[in-house]
Amino acid sequence: MICALGSAVCFGTASVFQAVAARATAPGTGSGVDAALLLRALRQWRYLVGLGLDGLGFLLQIVALRTIPIYAVGAALAASLAVTAVVAARLLRVRLSGVEWGAVAVVCAGLAMLGLASGDEGERAGSTTLRYVMLGVAFAVLLLGAVAGRLPGRGRALALGLGAGCGFGVVEVTVRLIDDMAPGALFTNLATYALLVGGGAAFLLLTSALQRGSVTTATAGLVIGETIGPALVGVVWLGDRTREGLEWLAVLGFVVAVVGALALARFGEPESGNGGGAVAV
Repeated sequence: MICALGSAVCFGTASVFQAVAARATAPGTGSGVDAALLLRALRQWRYLVGLGLDGLGFLLQIVALRTIPIYAVGAALAASLAVTAVVAARLLRVRLSGVEWGAVAVVCAGLAMLGLASGDEGERAGSTTLRYVMLGVAFAVLLLGAVAGRLPGRGRALALGLGAGCGFGVVEVTVRLIDDMAPGALFTNLATYALLVGGGAAFLLLTSALQRGSVTTATAGLVIGETIGPALVGVVWLGDRTREGLEWLAVLGFVVAVVGALALARFGEPESGNGGGAVAV
């Protein structure tokens, strides 16, 4: 769980740098996903710092996924929103409202429940069917990004955020499906390609969402996409379980952590007129 929380700290801090860099990057001419946006964002030093933190967070995430259930890791990653809020408050001198501090406390309480209730990761080996499903979902994320530009503003932001969350969810699951790191085994494992496609698509959609859409709507979609689906896959297909008799606490902790994260999705939306609370990231 420590590695999962460390990963959340890295991802949450990276989001502050990446969001500022994305908003400072010149927009493209279209309204949907701009494939060249990542190349332009890479010219921003803040985006590079964010990528470095993402890399460290990913390594910690791999360790976490190898030791605890996916549902616990997913909830911890959703808690990166709390990290984003706190880091933005410190580095960007943004004032958090009492409600936002309360949401941070709720997320922490949910993670504490999960930490107490989580058992070991499931021992089931992922089937070939699951690998095909993950590869299909990864390409579906790319397709979702391609059609997002045809949607109205709020619908576009939700589609981009949900797509990014599903892409990150694919990464969470496929890490568990890669059990042999030998080059030959990696090249023949469908999960390797699902991880690369899903992770790349997630970064592209998230960067576009941060630049073009409503941060609130996109972040809510992101949290839903990267927590609920992977958690169900872990329980149903990979055998993730809780400690004996603590199933109720795990469910409660998961729900509390995700609800707190969704409440923090409002953080980052620019407010007009009152000058407090949120930051346009």
